[in-house]
This record gives sequence, structure tokens and C-alpha cells, in this order.
Amino acid sequence: MKKSKITLLALASVLLFSCTVQQNSASESTTQEQVAQNSGNSIDRFADIEVLKYQVPGWTDLTLKEKEYVYYLSQAGYAGRDISYDQNYQHNLKIRRALENIYQSYNGNKDTADWKNFEIYLKRIWFSNGIHHHYSNEKIKPTFSKTYFEELLKTTGTKLDAQVADIIFNTTDSKKVNLDLSKGLLRGSAVNFYGDGVTSDEAEQFYANMKSPDTNRPLSTGLNSKLVKENGKLIEKVWKSGGMYGAAIDKITYWLEKAKTVTENQKQADALALLIKYYKTGDLKAWDDYNIAWVGATDGNIDYNNGFIEVYSDPLGHKGSYESVVQIKDFDMSRKMEVLSKEAQWFEDHTPLLPQHKKKNVVGVSYKTVIVASESGDSSPSTPIGVNLPNADWIRAEHGSKSISLGNIIDAYNQAGGSGRLKEFVNDEEELRLAEKYGELSSKLHTALHEVVGHASGQINPGVGTPKETLKSYASTMEEGRADLVGLYFLYDPKLQELGLTDNWKELGMAAYDNYIRNGLMMQLVRLDPGAEIEESHMRNRQWVSAWVFAKGKKDNVIEKVVRNGKTYFNITDYGKLHDLFGQLLRETQRIKSEGDYNAAKNLVENYGVKVDQAIHKEVLARNAKYDEAPYRGFVNPYITPVIGSNGKATDYVLKYPKTFAEQMLKYAKEYSFLPDNN
Repeated sequence: MKKSKITLLALASVLLFSCTVQQNSASESTTQEQVAQNSGNSIDRFADIEVLKYQVPGWTDLTLKEKEYVYYLSQAGYAGRDISYDQNYQHNLKIRRALENIYQSYNGNKDTADWKNFEIYLKRIWFSNGIHHHYSNEKIKPTFSKTYFEELLKTTGTKLDAQVADIIFNTTDSKKVNLDLSKGLLRGSAVNFYGDGVTSDEAEQFYANMKSPDTNRPLSTGLNSKLVKENGKLIEKVWKSGGMYGAAIDKITYWLEKAKTVTENQKQADALALLIKYYKTGDLKAWDDYNIAWVGATDGNIDYNNGFIEVYSDPLGHKGSYESVVQIKDFDMSRKMEVLSKEAQWFEDHTPLLPQHKKKNVVGVSYKTVIVASESGDSSPSTPIGVNLPNADWIRAEHGSKSISLGNIIDAYNQAGGSGRLKEFVNDEEELRLAEKYGELSSKLHTALHEVVGHASGQINPGVGTPKETLKSYASTMEEGRADLVGLYFLYDPKLQELGLTDNWKELGMAAYDNYIRNGLMMQLVRLDPGAEIEESHMRNRQWVSAWVFAKGKKDNVIEKVVRNGKTYFNITDYGKLHDLFGQLLRETQRIKSEGDYNAAKNLVENYGVKVDQAIHKEVLARNAKYDEAPYRGFVNPYITPVIGSNGKATDYVLKYPKTFAEQMLKYAKEYSFLPDNN
């Protein structure tokens, strides 16, 4: 919940691999230096997706030991890759492996439309870690026939159960995560976190009955397990060594053990020891102990996220998706931005929250801009640009949190983006000028404020349960909206100029507000099919925030809807009043979280965040169609390749890049497939 899969709002909006030098010869891959010399960082384009490369500036400045540490952490991340596929859908591994076998074995005509469509379908599955779209959650529809697929299976000798093959083409399990209450949160969701026959009510009651030993420090119940029925009784299949996903988890811990031997300091080693303990035992107390130790390990140049963390893919908000991000500190940008974490208490004191909902003592909020070296699982190929962890509110309150911006990912997005779509949707030249001058900086500052201040802000009333217990399926979108609102409120504040973060706080804030409203009410709709409603948590929160302030500001015409030459624009007429409206909504959103007001959360999200103005949606799709820019972007990772000396030990680790998206995906499938088809 606290790791924001924010995409850059102005845009439509990786694993390390290598066991030996020989497996990554120069003939297979391009070096980082060659990437820097290329005119662009795009490596593939298909369907609604563009795949990019990201560079890792500062890699050559690391010591050999630091590079080795990154290498081991990255290998640990990749080892869990197949877990994500299985979590997303129970048949994903069977389907992916069958398609990969066809892709590598087929010797027929590859110039036909059918084959090209088959190839695109496989790439979409790779990008989404399964057969459901990574953002819309809809099942990806193949554009080749079932007959052609059956011919491919037969020609290549590929085995795939007929019932599973049928799923590719029929309407079974059509939505990975369903948040439409009328369809049943579990019944309508294909995600593989609950067994057949488990109902939402049964699952909620199961976890409601699971009391933590310390009610003030509740365990993250259900985070690392699948809930199933056996002989009519609910039981958890825990994800741990010797349990579910044990084969992959044993590989994860193997590499984590190696990483522990080359840490930069004892605090890093202590945290890794607790993470290993958690993976081996599945003990949620060990997970909390690890997070406390990890938050306290702030020294050093290398850091990471690894575990079952974000709960967006669970419609009930209990189960954590596997992810790994390994990163290097960006010293220059971290120095510039760490002022936000130092001023965290000032921001908390000056929020428009009710006094009883403010934290009296904001502790341990560390902020860094980092350079990503590898990503895996839920963070790859589609990646966040900002992260704030851990997720447990009580750990954040007592021990603090870590906030990061993924600097090289943001830079790669910026380098890939064009201005055509922006010019199409801005209302006038002044709005365009502000976007071009302050758009990138305002996006970076919004990410930083969202993560550092937003997720760390506010407190829950004594005796009120955690948001996943009180707000249930609305917890994720409410939390992301709350953090967005904190950022929006302070983006239009002279404090940012006082801190040296901008040369003109007012114009920076105006650019940020223009961008947010433009995206929330119009531009993000390019991600939806005609007639669709919004179900993804981040899209929901951007719309309910934007639609609420638009509706509440109508009396004073704060945001006017302009129709000119058959095209719709949204023009902010009073930025000061919009700032006040963001403050009012922030106060109410925090109240909802603090008091656990489920009905208020439901009304806010359902009334403002779900329904789409179909006329505007149709118009947006038509206006967007003329721009050859993919609405979604993701990344391949560089390969970290050890250079082996005459003594058989690594003398260096160098970065190389795959030539194609398919190359990397097939290498990963070969080297990191530790799970059976059925788990």
C-alpha cells in the first residue's frame, strides 16, 4: 500500500542475469556505454506497450565488494520471479511455458499475421507476468485463432491441458482483480491468493478471528499465504521454505546468505539475517522484526526491497505480491532532496488535518533518490517510480520509514516521452509553458512529497483497526489518494522555494495542478477500453481526487470545463481555491482512515472514482489515436556479468544489455524457473 506504483503523469503512463561470463558474451548483449551512445533507449514496441532500457550511472564508481553485494541481492530477486506468475493466476506458469516452448521450437512460416500475433501475445504475457493486463486486470485477448494455436501445439509437440488452453480464448477468469462488489470480490477475481470455494465473508472472518499477541503492534495477517479449504476447513498454505513456493524461496535465501557476507555494515547484515529467518519460517513476527531492522539500516550505498509486500492484487487487501528492487544511492539528487525528510515534522504540523489526526512526533523518515540496478516480480517489467516502506502503520509510527525515488527510471521515462500528446490536451499556451518549464520538476517533487510526507503523515485513532480491516477493498485507493493529496497541498506552498527546491513555488504549483487535473479527468482514460469503468487503485484515486475538487469547486468556477472546436479542456481559474479544496479533501480522507469510516470511503470512491464519462472517454481515445506513443512503458534490466580472473574469482562486475525483450525473458525462463506448473 505504501509503495506507490506511480507512473509519470505527463506520460501515458529488469533482472539481473548471469551466472558465468560465457553466458553473456558481447555478441549477445550491448554494453552500458553502447546504450548511452544510442539515440534512444527503446528496445521493443508491441500492442499498447513500449519496452525501454535504463542506464545505471555510477556503476563504475562502486567498489568490487559493493558490486558483488548488488549482484547477490539481484540474483535473490530473480530467483522469486515465477512466484509472481503463480500469484497472479493459477495457470500462468503452464501457459507461459507452453508458449515459450512454441516460440523456441516452431520452424514454420514466421511471416504470417497469425505468427506475429502469437509473438505479440507472448510478449504481453511476459510484460504482465501473466495472462491478465498489468494495469487494467482484464484478460489479454489473443488475436490469433484457437485453431491456429492448436496447430502450433501439435507442430511443436507442446503439451498443454485442453481445459487450460481453452481459458486463453474463453471468458473464464476474465479479471485478475475485481473490485466490483456486485460481482463478488473473490468470486470475480482470478488472482491465485484464495482456493476454490473460499468466499469473501469466510476469508474476512478467518482473519478477523486471528488476533495478534500485541494489539498495538498487529501482525500483517495473511500477508504470506494462500487461504484454501481442506475437508471443509480453512487453512493457510504459507509461502516459506518447505511450504508453498519453497523451491523458489530456497533459491532466494541461498543468494541472500551470500549477500549477507558482503554487506557494507553490520546493520545491513542483521536485517538480512532476519529476512532469511522470515523466508525460512514464514513467521510474521520475523517479518516485522526484519522491517524494523531494515528501516534502521540507512547507512551505505546499496539498498533493496525484497519480499511479499504490496497488497494491490488482493481484492481483500491481505496478500502480498512478491517483488524485488535493488538500488544504488544517487548521492547528488539525494543531497538535494533530503531536505524533505528533515522537514517532515514541519509538513505534518502544517497539514490541514484535524489536530487529533496529526502525528506529534514524525520519526525516522529517510529519503533517497536511487539508481535502480535490478527489478523483479511485481516491480518488473512495469515499475514504480517511487517507494515508501514498510507498510505497517505501527512500524512507521514507532520506527519510521524509507522513501525513495527511482531516479534513473524517471530519467528513462523522460527521455522516451514526447510532447505531442501534451500539446493536444493543454488548454492554452500558458499551460503549455508551465508544463514544459516545471512539469518534470513538479512530478519529481510530487513523488517525493507523496512518499516522504504523504505516506508518513497522519495517525489512526486508538482502537481503530488497520485500513485493510476497516476500509477493506477501498484501503489501497484511499491511501494512495491521501498521499497524493498531501503532495498536492504542499506543491502550492512557498515552503518549497524557501527550502531551495524551486525558483518559483507558485508557477511550480500551477504546473503540478494543471497536470494532475488534466490527467485525472482526461489523459489517463487512454488506458481504458471503451465502456470500461475504473478498477485500478491508482487510476481510481487520481479520478476521485480530481472529480471531487471539480464538483466542489463548481460554485466558484474553480475549474471550468471548456469545449472548443469539439474538443474538451479543463482550465483552472483559481489555483488558491483549488489548493484549499485539496486541503479539505485531505482532511476528510485522513478522517476516514483515522476513524475507519468504511461507508464514507465507499461513497467517495464509488461516486467519484469509478464511473467514466463515456463521451469524454470516446473523445480522448480519438484525440490520442494520432500519437504514436505507447500508453504503457516498462524495462529490461541490465545483465550484471562477473569478470572471472585466473584464480577463478570475480575481479569485476560489468553491465551488459539484451538486444531484445524476448532474449531477456527467455533467459530468465531458463535460469530462474524453480517452481513446478502446479503449486
